[in-house]
Amino acid sequence: MSKPSVPKGTRDFQADEMLRREFIFETIRSIFRLYGYQPIETPAMEHLSTLLGKYGEEGDRLIFRILDSGDFLAGISDRELLERETGRLASKICEKGLRYDLTVPFARFVVQHRNK
Repeated sequence: MSKPSVPKGTRDFQADEMLRREFIFETIRSIFRLYGYQPIETPAMEHLSTLLGKYGEEGDRLIFRILDSGDFLAGISDRELLERETGRLASKICEKGLRYDLTVPFARFVVQHRNK
C-alpha cells in the first residue's frame, strides 16, 4: 500500500507557512490599493484555443486538459480510438484546460473587457 501524497508540482502549506504567505499577499495588496489598483480574477480554466501556443511547445505540454462534459466520445470513431494518437484525440475531446499561470488569462481579460 502506497502512502498518501500530493500530485507532482503541488505542495501542502502548513499553518505557519500560510500565515507568512497571507502576510506577504496582504502587504502586496495594500500597496496596490495605495496606488489605485483594483483586484480582478480570472477562471482557473480557459478555452484551449486561448492557452495553446502562448507558452511555447514545452508549456503546451504542461497544460492540464479538461474532458468535455457529456458523452465526449460520441463523435470519435473506433478507428481513432485504436490508433492511440493522443494529441489528435485530445483535441477532439478537450476544449478547456487549466491555466498554466496568469499571463495569458490576464491578456484575454484585458482584450475582452477593454471598453469597461
